[in-house]
Amino acid sequence: MTWLLVMGVVISTVGADALQAAEMKRHGEIVDFRPSRLGRVWLAMFQRRFLLASIGFMAASFFCFLKLLEIADLSFAVPATAASLVIETFMARYFLGERVGAARWAGAGLVAAGVWLLAA
Repeated sequence: MTWLLVMGVVISTVGADALQAAEMKRHGEIVDFRPSRLGRVWLAMFQRRFLLASIGFMAASFFCFLKLLEIADLSFAVPATAASLVIETFMARYFLGERVGAARWAGAGLVAAGVWLLAA
C-alpha cells in the first residue's frame, strides 16, 4: 500500500506540474497588472482545461501524500516522493522541449539512486 501511495503522489505531481507548465507556455507571461486586466485573466483561468486538470492532479497528490504520512514515516515519504523530479526532468526535455543541462541530469540521477536505495 505504501508504494502505491508513493506512485499516486509521484504521478499526480508530475501530471499537475506538466499541465501547469504547458498551460503557462500556451498563455504566455502576464505583463499587465492593472486590476481590470487581472480580473479578466482570473476569469479566463477557469476556461483553461489544462489548468483545471492540473488543480485536480494537485488535489490528488495532496490527499495521497496525507494518506502516505498516516502509514509511513516522514523520513521515508518525502524522499520517496522526490521521484517526481526524475520524471519531471524527462517530461521537461521530451514533452515540453526544454533544454536540460548536464547538472540537472546528474541531479535527477542522484535522486533516482536515492529512491532506489529507499526501496531496497
